[in-house]
Amino acid sequence: MSSAYPALPSTGLVLVIEASTSAGGVALLDGSRLVAEQAVPMGAGQSDGLFPGIQALLGDAGATVSDVQAVVCGAGPGSFTSLRIAASLAKGLAFGGNRPVFAVSSMLLAAAAAPDSLVGDLVVHADALRSERYVLPVRREPDGRVAAAGPLARVPVDDLLQQTVAAQRVAVLNTPEVLPGAAMVAPQPALVHRVDGPWREQAVDLASWEPQYGRLAEAQVKWEASHGRALPDSAWTAG
Repeated sequence: MSSAYPALPSTGLVLVIEASTSAGGVALLDGSRLVAEQAVPMGAGQSDGLFPGIQALLGDAGATVSDVQAVVCGAGPGSFTSLRIAASLAKGLAFGGNRPVFAVSSMLLAAAAAPDSLVGDLVVHADALRSERYVLPVRREPDGRVAAAGPLARVPVDDLLQQTVAAQRVAVLNTPEVLPGAAMVAPQPALVHRVDGPWREQAVDLASWEPQYGRLAEAQVKWEASHGRALPDSAWTAG
């Protein structure tokens, strides 16, 4: 499928699904024009609202799933369960309609929502548990466009504080404490048109693609510990 869709379509309806934080959401765009958007709370105690959210979104736009030309899914890192739900839904919709899926960094969707005053070289960071942060260097242009300026990494919070300037830090929602100088943002699926990068040039392989979870699910950690071996594809690379 990816060879038939070498790049994200510049026209036609594109469905965006984002669920890396508790502030999930879906959006429908035609190029850079926002057609409709729907907030979808995620996390513990929340029912799975992504599919009903998509149904409401399409209803508001007077469209159907068959009108969607491509699906974009937030690729994390973030909540393991929510990301897996979003990815499964994106794959199911794409497979059923013979449409491509494109994976965009959830950290870049957050950077796109940063205050207009934040431009230039920024450092987007999110909670990675165990006193660590997922960290992504980002370049943000005056017109709001963003692109990764380096690889995603997982670093101790003390290293983040020592190696970055406070005014450059942008904290993603779900960070337990706001670090000094950090603006707090949430990934915004409606702003996907602002996110540049190679992700636009190639659809993912539906059979093999998974979001960048960041950490293994606790159930998998316990299973591997008790069985003394790793499950297939359990390694995580920050780069």
